[in-house]
Amino acid sequence: MATCELCGREENMPYNCSQCGGTFCSEHRLPENHDCPGLNQWNDPDGVFDSGFDDSVQNEGGGSKSLLRRLGIDTGPGGPLGYFRGNMTYVFLVLMWLTFLAQLVAEATLNVSRYWPAVFTVNTFHIEYVWTWVISVFAHGGFGHIAVNSIIIYFFGRLVEDYIGSRDFTLLFLVSGVLAGLGQTLIALALGEPSLGLGASGAALALMGVLTVLNPDLKVYIWMILPVPIWLLTVFYAGYSVLGIGAGIAPGVGHLAHLIGLAIGLLYGNHVKNEIRTPNQIQMGGGRGPGGPGGPGGPGRGRF
Repeated sequence: MATCELCGREENMPYNCSQCGGTFCSEHRLPENHDCPGLNQWNDPDGVFDSGFDDSVQNEGGGSKSLLRRLGIDTGPGGPLGYFRGNMTYVFLVLMWLTFLAQLVAEATLNVSRYWPAVFTVNTFHIEYVWTWVISVFAHGGFGHIAVNSIIIYFFGRLVEDYIGSRDFTLLFLVSGVLAGLGQTLIALALGEPSLGLGASGAALALMGVLTVLNPDLKVYIWMILPVPIWLLTVFYAGYSVLGIGAGIAPGVGHLAHLIGLAIGLLYGNHVKNEIRTPNQIQMGGGRGPGGPGGPGGPGRGRF
């Protein structure tokens, strides 16, 4: 038995809204019947067409939608970009693994010491290489590194994308990932220390930060058995990074990038917390043990 959040009716077979996570009876199960916050985020009060990827979908007279149409690019549900609506988590995961494959090919065919860092890492030697600010978010320092980040982004990214929409999720992921890596590199540059960084852990911690603010008691089932509130996981990762900076634990890990990404997520979560309704549990298939997103890094590389 469950209680409808809108009318209080007891239901043997309740409905859970896929957008806001609320529990409703058959009468109020549709988003437009319970004033789902997702409708406002989509800019589609009738809940029919848009999923939040392009908030200008109804702005026929101007904005990015009309510009894209003038360029011949269709972002509508049936258009070539329609797949990306609600699927940016998977798009980023695919980009991560394609970049990792490109790294392996580059390592086998190029002068790694000369070219590899200039393409795949944000570093203090050539911080003016703007392309590395973004590529380094998708690049990783090894299979364990990308595997851990993929697990975290797969489980947490899908939730955050459902809550805030694909467009805002895309901006959050890219901005937090870029600022995390760039922030650590700039601080190292100011201190006169060499730094090469790569990895999506800054973005992964941002996703955890958002969920920690929106629903701190969200249960994460580690190995589908052990229930742990997400706030506790966030505190663990934050504490690990703080100790890493203060005590020199795992010196190859981008601890500062972790904390920058987490701070961005916490700030963004506070910004939207009054607009989002969330469920109270998620099953997480597993990870690779302690070490935080990104895991231990190798010598000379800050994995984040």
